[in-house]
Amino acid sequence: MSTQDQHGTRRSHPRRPRWHTVRLMTAAGAAALTFSAGLATPLNPAPQRAEAAQGKKTLTVAVAQSVDSLSPFLAVRLVSTSVLRLTYEYLTDYDPGDAHPVPGLATRWQPSADKLTWTYTIRSDAKWSDGQKVTAEDAAWTFNKLMTDQAAATANGSFVTNFRKVTAPSPTKLVVELKKPQATMTALDVPIVPEHIWKDVKDFSKFNNDKSFPVVGDGPFVLTDYKADSYVRLKANKSFWRGAPKFDELVFKYYKDQDAAVAALRKGEVSFVAGAPALTPAQAASLKGQKGIRVNDAPGRRFYALATNPGAQAKNGKKFGDGDPSLLDQRVRHALFLAVDRKTIIDKVFQGHAVEGQGYIPPRFSTYFWKPSASQALAYDPARAAQLLDQAGYKKNADGKRVGKDGKPLNYRVLCHATDPNDKAVGQYLKEWWAKLGIGMTLDCLDNVTDPWLAGKYDLAFDGWSVNPDPDYVLSIHTCAALPATPKDTGATDNFICDKTYDGLYTKQLAEYDSAKRADIVKQMESRLYDLGYMNVMAYPNAVEAYRTDQIKSIETMPKAAGNIYGQDGYWSWWSAVPADSGGSSGGSSTGVIVGVAAGVVVLAGAGLLLARRRRATADDRE
Repeated sequence: MSTQDQHGTRRSHPRRPRWHTVRLMTAAGAAALTFSAGLATPLNPAPQRAEAAQGKKTLTVAVAQSVDSLSPFLAVRLVSTSVLRLTYEYLTDYDPGDAHPVPGLATRWQPSADKLTWTYTIRSDAKWSDGQKVTAEDAAWTFNKLMTDQAAATANGSFVTNFRKVTAPSPTKLVVELKKPQATMTALDVPIVPEHIWKDVKDFSKFNNDKSFPVVGDGPFVLTDYKADSYVRLKANKSFWRGAPKFDELVFKYYKDQDAAVAALRKGEVSFVAGAPALTPAQAASLKGQKGIRVNDAPGRRFYALATNPGAQAKNGKKFGDGDPSLLDQRVRHALFLAVDRKTIIDKVFQGHAVEGQGYIPPRFSTYFWKPSASQALAYDPARAAQLLDQAGYKKNADGKRVGKDGKPLNYRVLCHATDPNDKAVGQYLKEWWAKLGIGMTLDCLDNVTDPWLAGKYDLAFDGWSVNPDPDYVLSIHTCAALPATPKDTGATDNFICDKTYDGLYTKQLAEYDSAKRADIVKQMESRLYDLGYMNVMAYPNAVEAYRTDQIKSIETMPKAAGNIYGQDGYWSWWSAVPADSGGSSGGSSTGVIVGVAAGVVVLAGAGLLLARRRRATADDRE
């Protein structure tokens, strides 16, 4: 329901990870910023005095998505998970060149012969921002908390469901014992937190990690301030083991109006604009050729989809929500999608800054990319759509309206993200196309689509996720295990899909270490998801973003050859960013990225903070 993803990632209900607002502040502007005085609390044992931030190099990013939570145990929106990637290390990272696993908090890893025990060597040169050493016990505590506390498992619980036992025999040795082989052990996108800080948290479902600053972390940046629906502020971690960022501060600032964010970039008030989740073709065109501005237009890691409500349900079997029952018929779902002209969407809405959608995983990830056969494809075919509706019992009445046996006309509510111009534009096309079939449609554009989505109170919704190099997470959100325990709980599900055949394939791919065989199983899962018809991937949008070259001298894309800057599978972009007035440009690193980075303040203003909720926003879900 947000739109990436992951954690990806994890998520905007479907479209999670997508929006970023960056604003570069001048030295004078930075001088006006003050750090909030911290109170002595479990997450801030050493209160900080307020001090002016003077003479600092600040990178400001304009984003179009608000934070859902700053807790690594709850956050799923792209902007939130992006911030957390900057403040907490994972066991492993993805190389910015080709996304293969590289050392993160773990310097090396080794599975046993039967692949049921994995031993990680935890680096000895990492420290928490309060000066304490990072140890294997912190990692063991984090994973055990996910395994034993349902609330703590909200965002990342899918990574540990196959864990049997996690221990730390020594400060630099982490041992994970599995129930059965698991192919994702070098792609555990779980932020490791400091045990000495988080052990005092009583209720993980309510704790959002946003009341006391600075927040203790071990990433390239330290979270220093946050205001809901306004901004997130970070400063460079000078003792980061991989090397300190070159920018002193990083700020993510929320803009509800994307045109206003673009205008701020032109004025130099922000350094970078990502869009929601991307700049519109008109905005990108207006910025190209502008002095001091560079537009980055590259294949993205997201998909853009239309999801149907399959009948919201919980693990305990309880049904809830008010989705239209006609959508339980596969023929009706297929008919709706057969009436969608993807080519028109690419040409008219994205104006070529995207490619037509097919399978669940974008073509950027060639190993797992799948597309339907000619006979399987739900290609644009209004005549066939009409036939399926007739077969399903929804024929036109004298007024040309499709009605069921009860005489009730089909009229669907479509959830739309108010800040996403693509949703609104595509929504108008859907209204026109479906009207020709005799189906009514109401476009319900909201600032907060999370609440109705979680409550199952929708018929269809614009969806989208950012996909990680390892697709396990975005595959897991469609399993029965991802459903909420009860209607009152929040699960890890995207939109309540539960299919035993799909589940069987998910379990099979997770245990397959042969990369080619695993890829084949993943493609079978995509085929199954496509045939079910609960989700129609309409496009794979490009990452269209822009930054000021008079403020940012260089910054790493991912992939390095032609990739995105915002919403990466890692912290490479902001960690590598070099200020335009910097004397040096680059240096060596173990991962081949430019040394130096945007540190600082992240400002996120906008939609309300959704406590302990995990979802929808618009473009990137999760990492």
